Amino acid sequence: MGPIRPILCSWVILVTCFLGPGCGYQFRTSGEPSGIRIENLSIPLFTSTSSEVGFEADFTRVIRDEFISHARVPLVPEQEAEKVIVGRIYDVRTDPLTYGTGDLTVGGQAAIFDVTRSRNLIVILDVRLVDKRQEKVIWRTPNMTDSVSFTVDPDPLVTRHNQKTALESIARRMAKKIYLMTMERF
Repeated sequence: MGPIRPILCSWVILVTCFLGPGCGYQFRTSGEPSGIRIENLSIPLFTSTSSEVGFEADFTRVIRDEFISHARVPLVPEQEAEKVIVGRIYDVRTDPLTYGTGDLTVGGQAAIFDVTRSRNLIVILDVRLVDKRQEKVIWRTPNMTDSVSFTVDPDPLVTRHNQKTALESIARRMAKKIYLMTMERF
């Protein structure tokens, strides 16, 4: 069995060398797009049809930062761009997640009531990569959804801060997904 083992190992290495490049996987420089050519890119302000307002700029900034920190594709104004990432946030909602109880005396009567202790923040967006020159949608995800829970505090300012932190967390995770769909295509 001695000479068969080296021959078998050599054969496996040889087959791997010839068939491996045919699988479509390629080594490439980090930050360069795979499976698509992108000379430059624009990420205009995401729009929102949600009743929550005022967070679109922060959300868009997080997505731009993801591309700036990882991609070697220049970000340019929309009118100069070859490719554009267009996003519309169409639902931002919070749903109660956990409850506790509170008690209160009203008019001499004791009352027990439910108190929300944490909420689940859910964001749904429609996002797509558009080739402006060919007037073609390269990819689209109409229901990209993510959620994060946050603590509800008796102080409404603390609760608002917790909700904003949760929204930033969702934006970072969605930014990574958008980056991968744009840059890591096979």
